Amino acid sequence: MDIAQPFLEFLEKLFGPVNSLLDPLKSNRMAYTLAWSALTLVFMVVSGLCMAGLARLIARLRGKNRQYQYKTFTGYLFASPWITGFVIFVLGPTLLSLYWSFTNLRIGEPAELVGMKNYVDLFRDRNFITALFNSFYLTVIGVPLQMAAGLGMAVLLNQRIRGRSLFRLIYYLPVLLATSTAVLFTWRLMLNANNGVINSILGALNKGPLHYLVGAFIFVTELTSAAFMALQTGNTKILEKIVAMGFPGPERLPLWLGADGLAFLWNKPSVVIILMWSAGAMMVIYLAALSGVPQTFYEAAKVDGANAWQRFRHITWPMIAPATFYNLIIGMIATLQIFEASVSLVRDGGQNQALYSVAYYLWRSTFRFNKVGYGAAMSWVLLAIIVILTVIQFRSQGKWVYYQGE
Repeated sequence: MDIAQPFLEFLEKLFGPVNSLLDPLKSNRMAYTLAWSALTLVFMVVSGLCMAGLARLIARLRGKNRQYQYKTFTGYLFASPWITGFVIFVLGPTLLSLYWSFTNLRIGEPAELVGMKNYVDLFRDRNFITALFNSFYLTVIGVPLQMAAGLGMAVLLNQRIRGRSLFRLIYYLPVLLATSTAVLFTWRLMLNANNGVINSILGALNKGPLHYLVGAFIFVTELTSAAFMALQTGNTKILEKIVAMGFPGPERLPLWLGADGLAFLWNKPSVVIILMWSAGAMMVIYLAALSGVPQTFYEAAKVDGANAWQRFRHITWPMIAPATFYNLIIGMIATLQIFEASVSLVRDGGQNQALYSVAYYLWRSTFRFNKVGYGAAMSWVLLAIIVILTVIQFRSQGKWVYYQGE
């Protein structure tokens, strides 16, 4: 039996008369919208008064004075819109998702309890394992490189130069644009393996004295992707092929988002490039941390003969460790949930499912194949992974994170 059914029937009985009352207005779209808006406002006011009244009643039963009761009533009244929204749009769907993860729910069909079947099937599902490894690749490789890009920009923009505020704005803009579909399609054009602007630039550099630098980038990237793929599948043929091909010649360029040959080795590095481009949020955090490092430390180090690298290694890096820790946690959580790149940059997760992320597979299972219960289980597994990794990071921070005042 679906235990959510009585709740859904209650909602239908509650809002059924309202729908019947507003049926005559459906022909006038604006009037219908305004009527629903007015009813929503009334609902928010009534729920707020009920919530605040209940809070005041509890305060009275606990023996609090009238002033405390008044403050309690006022506080909960002003907080009630957020609390109501949280219960309806966050807590309620979260609890329903947890319940549905133990069912075989499909939209339009009654749900039946299946116990832990969805969770067991997940770890037998080759597509889910592939998506999990892809998400781990983007986290293990992408987040450190994104943090390095953010730190590099912060160090440069922390210098006293003219137009510093304008440069900070320019470097932060990608944060606002990175997940935009239009911008991702622009990246798709730029990363075209045949005539994209990035390969045009690399092709020009590959014919000059920087050939060895471009070749090293191509070789290391392909070797890393092939090694990760060997770890994922247990098959080392691609890795052996990359090693056998040796150092790239001037004619060899990255395949980026292509769909032929060894392009699947470049799909995930393409996303890593975009992550590094959108490191503006991390840059802002690092800028705030750098501004808090006492200048007297640098002056004392200069007197002792420390060079720029030594000052960074022994002063800057330890002092900005809390910012690094924050960026690591936020970056890890965001990257494990990456979705837009899998939809906008490639088709159906890319060649050999190279960009099959967990969030993309969750969406695909739930909305394309109507496996709502299976998708709900996948979301809870992803949440568990994020929580476990976050707890590990918090437990280990004492070994490398320094807080002033400790």
